[in-house]
Amino acid sequence: MSENRIRHASIHGTMTVDQLVRQMGGCAFGAGRIGAACDILEEMQAQDVLKFFGLSGAMVPAGMRNIISGMIRDGYIDVLVTTGANMVHDIIEGVGGCHEKGSETADDIELKTRHINRIYDVYLNEDYFGCLETKMQRVYEGMDQRTYSIRELMSEIGKNIDDRNSILRSAYECDVPVYCPAVQDSVLGLQAWLFKQANRLNVDAFGDMREFMDLCYGAKRTGALLIGGGVPKNYVLQSMLVTPRGGFDYVIQITMDRAETGGLSGATLDEARSWGKVGEDAKAVQVICDATIALPIMLAAVNERRGRK
Repeated sequence: MSENRIRHASIHGTMTVDQLVRQMGGCAFGAGRIGAACDILEEMQAQDVLKFFGLSGAMVPAGMRNIISGMIRDGYIDVLVTTGANMVHDIIEGVGGCHEKGSETADDIELKTRHINRIYDVYLNEDYFGCLETKMQRVYEGMDQRTYSIRELMSEIGKNIDDRNSILRSAYECDVPVYCPAVQDSVLGLQAWLFKQANRLNVDAFGDMREFMDLCYGAKRTGALLIGGGVPKNYVLQSMLVTPRGGFDYVIQITMDRAETGGLSGATLDEARSWGKVGEDAKAVQVICDATIALPIMLAAVNERRGRK
């Protein structure tokens, strides 16, 4: 019998998540890729692997906030690279705001009159941005008059959030650096700019680069779990262009984007090998799936395996 023969999945009523994933791993298409991703994610948990997490897309508004903060506390993430938008929504939740289920077919003009912002089928009341502004102005006022890197800025914000489920708070407590290279492209950036109109606030956009590269230089092995693409994906992978490592040793990307447009978010991990961003012998898989489906399944399965060990 061929080792590569399709193993047809079987389902029984009391199976665990990992049992389901192992059944999926014997299949092809998306099921097989999720199975392979779980195997790689499990192997990435070795002590000598520095684990990067690239977070883009509206994962916090969609309800993934506790999962990601839990990943930080459970040791799945050593270095977080994310968008300003995700951190905006993390802070809003951290100061008492919330996101609500809505409809993607809503009358958006009506929503505007009700001061509701829509993110596909998620609603966010505009009043919460007032709470965000109050919080951020206080954080900025409490900062020293020195120059901060963006990573140091994220740490300052995390220190000032009391919600334990906050991604930024979890990262602060667990000493996990948070890099947000496009923070200007968010309400956080707008709030910082507004504060600077009448106050002193210096943030060095390039201040993180040496620190980030030093992390890569010092690692024995490196792994990356990438949600979506965009700036976080490139910021993580480009580090290998100026280090002698020869690319990441493990890479998982979960995306819905396609490669044919030439955009980075859909670019295959094999394409990244041509740049030297992913190692020639790296274990890598690209899962074409909504990350709000794939990530919880993968994490639950690997948690189960780690628990058994």
